[in-house]
Amino acid sequence: MKIGPLQINLRRLGVFIAIAILLVMVMNFNTRFDELGRLQDKAATAKVEATAVKVTQHVLETQVALSTSPAAAEEYAREQAKLAQPGDIVVIPVAAPGQTPEPAPTPTPVYTSLTKWDVWMTFIFGK
Repeated sequence: MKIGPLQINLRRLGVFIAIAILLVMVMNFNTRFDELGRLQDKAATAKVEATAVKVTQHVLETQVALSTSPAAAEEYAREQAKLAQPGDIVVIPVAAPGQTPEPAPTPTPVYTSLTKWDVWMTFIFGK
């Protein structure tokens, strides 16, 4: 086919158009494939968070069930609130006359000096 001074080969024009369409389709596929990877990562993160929430819910439900049981109420009343039931004999330990209790010694913290190399390694690697 001839348009003015230009000679156009329809077969070559068709091949160039087909290559251009194929190139656009490959780029679109690549974009969609990247989006798929990103969405799969988000889905995996959401699954992990959902599992953590379910585990937390189960632990909290277990704690609620234990704390509302009669045994837990009695344990709190006897051990922490120092209450007694009718008929119990309450015993209060008293130190012998003239004795003073020994205070528990508090350990002093031990500080270790770090070299500059250790400081940098800790700063960079967090070890």
